[in-house]
Amino acid sequence: MGGMRRTVWGILAALMVVLASGCSFATKDPNYVPPAPLPPLEQLQQVPVTEQTTLSAGEDVTAFVTADRNIVCAMTSSRGGHLNLPYEPNTYSDAANNKFAVVPVVHCELAKYGKPDVADIADDCAGTGLGYLGGTVLLSPDKAVYGACRSGVTQMESEFGPKGSRNGPISKLRELADGQNIERNGLRCSAYNSGVACGNVSGGVAFFVTRDGYQLISDGGKTVRGTLKHTP
Repeated sequence: MGGMRRTVWGILAALMVVLASGCSFATKDPNYVPPAPLPPLEQLQQVPVTEQTTLSAGEDVTAFVTADRNIVCAMTSSRGGHLNLPYEPNTYSDAANNKFAVVPVVHCELAKYGKPDVADIADDCAGTGLGYLGGTVLLSPDKAVYGACRSGVTQMESEFGPKGSRNGPISKLRELADGQNIERNGLRCSAYNSGVACGNVSGGVAFFVTRDGYQLISDGGKTVRGTLKHTP
């Protein structure tokens, strides 16, 4: 009988400890369906902006990589089509470009990516024989363009592509965490849903890009082009 009393008191004592410690037990609801990701422009509008100082990549440039190291983006400037990129050689600072207006842009590169849709090939490469390839996306205040004319790999492919070195200037950049937004010169970017969305929210222009495809958004979200035809 004494042993039974001790057992009962032991059970009661254990229950009191659980109640006093505020522990709770949750079971997974098999019928729960997580909400669909927001369309890119809505994501950019609703998520609070993250402090950008830790993502600085030099004067007048803010750059970041995604957690999976598949996308790198530079929130930077363009002069006459020449981009100020902190991780690739460029001619942005050449004196000959001083005559051009400085335009805020966002330029992203992908390690793994999809081909451009035929309707989104914006250049015939001026008869140079270069191919119009995917893997890059450029946002200016009034439009977004996927792909470009080039013959070799980008710096992102060189570092984090299938045969990448995993070592270089991009490997030293800070990460923009999933669900965070960052803004510079009126353009905003968000890492979410396994990709990156960037846009001029007030102008209704944006893009969303992942390793699987892309969207180019205009007219405040009314027009969507690209290989991801619907909300990701």
